[in-house]
Amino acid sequence: MTEANRSTGKWILPQPKNVIADEDFIPIPKIARTIPFGYEQDPDDPDMLKPIPRELRALEKAKEYLKQYSYREVSNWLVTQTGRYISHMGLKKRIDSEQSNKRRTSTLREWARRYKTAIEKAQAIEETRLGARKSQISSEYADDTGAGESSTGG
Repeated sequence: MTEANRSTGKWILPQPKNVIADEDFIPIPKIARTIPFGYEQDPDDPDMLKPIPRELRALEKAKEYLKQYSYREVSNWLVTQTGRYISHMGLKKRIDSEQSNKRRTSTLREWARRYKTAIEKAQAIEETRLGARKSQISSEYADDTGAGESSTGG
C-alpha cells in the first residue's frame, strides 16, 4: 500500500477546558477617565463600558501565563494577541486589583454569614429566656436595625 492510498481518517480535537462564553461578560459602569483593558465605551450610553470578549479571554489566559513568565513578557504577548496596548505595570495593577477585590468580597461574604448566624442565635436566646415577651423582643430588634429611629437630623 502506497502513501497516496492511505486514508488519513478523521481527527476530533479535544475541546478546550474552561472556555468562557461571550455571554459571561457583562457591561460595567464607567467610573474613571481611563477605559480598562478588555472594555470599550458603549456608543449608546457614555456612562457604560461594553466588554470585548476576545480581549477578556486573552486576559484570562494571560493570568495563567503569569505563573511561568514575567509581567513584561505576558503584556507583550497580550499586545500581539489583541492589538491593544497594555504595559507590564498596567497588567500588574489590573491583576492586583482583581485579586484584592476578590479577597475583599469573600471576606465580606464571610462576615455576613457570621453575622446572620449570630443574629439567629441571639433571637433563639431571647425567645427562650425567662420573662421574655413577644412585644419586648420585636421592639429590641427594631431598635437594633434602626427601624425605630427618625430620619430627621434633629
